[in-house]
Amino acid sequence: MSSKIPFSTARLDGLLDDFGIDVLIVTAKHNIQYLLGGYYHFQFDYMEAIGISRYLPIFVYLKGAPEKCAYVANRNERDSVENRTGAGYWMPPAVFGSSTSVEAMALALRHVKAVATPALRVGVEMSFLPVDAADVLRRDLPDCQLVEAMRPLEKLRSIKTAAELEILREASERVVASMMDAVNHARPGHSKREIIGHLRQAELSRDMIFEYALVTMGTSLNRAPSEQRLERGDIVSLDSGGNYKGYIGDLCRMAMHGAPDGELVDLLGEIDLIQQAARAPIRAGLIGADIYAAANEALARSPHGKHMHFVAHGMGIVSHEAPRLTASGPIPYPADDANAPLEAGVVISIETTLPHKRRGFIKLEDTIAVTADGYQAFGDSARGWNRIPE
Repeated sequence: MSSKIPFSTARLDGLLDDFGIDVLIVTAKHNIQYLLGGYYHFQFDYMEAIGISRYLPIFVYLKGAPEKCAYVANRNERDSVENRTGAGYWMPPAVFGSSTSVEAMALALRHVKAVATPALRVGVEMSFLPVDAADVLRRDLPDCQLVEAMRPLEKLRSIKTAAELEILREASERVVASMMDAVNHARPGHSKREIIGHLRQAELSRDMIFEYALVTMGTSLNRAPSEQRLERGDIVSLDSGGNYKGYIGDLCRMAMHGAPDGELVDLLGEIDLIQQAARAPIRAGLIGADIYAAANEALARSPHGKHMHFVAHGMGIVSHEAPRLTASGPIPYPADDANAPLEAGVVISIETTLPHKRRGFIKLEDTIAVTADGYQAFGDSARGWNRIPE
């Protein structure tokens, strides 16, 4: 059984030891998808609310005893589980019958009581545990200690396998190709909503799930969808996240109608210098904060460095997952990995932005996979000024 499990049980057991957890009760869909090797129930792909409650899948994992894990499934989920096992994928024993979050937790705890002692340190994901399910957990396991499990689970996900890296490469390349489709289709007079709509269709045509697009046009710094129209000579930034087989491709590329003048060429060139400086030292063993040190040195030399914003964050099933290298980025969180060495298989998004009041919003965002002796850049094309046709 253990040879078919799609994650490293030894690595997970070690992380649970580090964080003082005896048993995991996983309720976040993204972590369940990861632990089950990509499985998800199609019926609740977009909406979790149903009837008087919500869909709440639960994966139970007992430290050191993967043979005792279980998956609590919705009562309508049997066909999906059968299809997964019939295709030869690993699935833990499934417990069917839940239609509410309370029923799901009651079934999960019945399994926990059958395989473990009641005085447990139980790892849960606080941000993904409904209050009514948490009440059932505290009532049925009154002697347990609840421990936040977000951190060990994100550290488990942070080291990608060769198969995961290939998916992330594909995701990145497909997002860039979709953005170039949108650029080639755009014309003066098209609205941001129309350009984003074409980008959405381009990603869907490449077997992706469109997640978002942050688009600016002209001198506006507003990245939300709107009826703003593309005008001749406008610059355009396209920052899109597309999901491929559960993994996110997230990159930003620039375009414009007409030819860039010397100033625009120089501005994008400055941004590229920051990006390249941040990449240069990346390799397994590098202290994560050294990426910021390299970028900050380049920013200090740049004529517009004081007005630029640089950030580096982990990428995978979740955007802004581990490694987390700064506590002062656009999405604040503890910089738990800033002083730790990078490991091969980690994937990092690096992005440099210049919100130029006179010329507009100029940005590059790249996806970098750490290797033993350096890095690989995924989706690394179209990083200059891409031309919008007449």
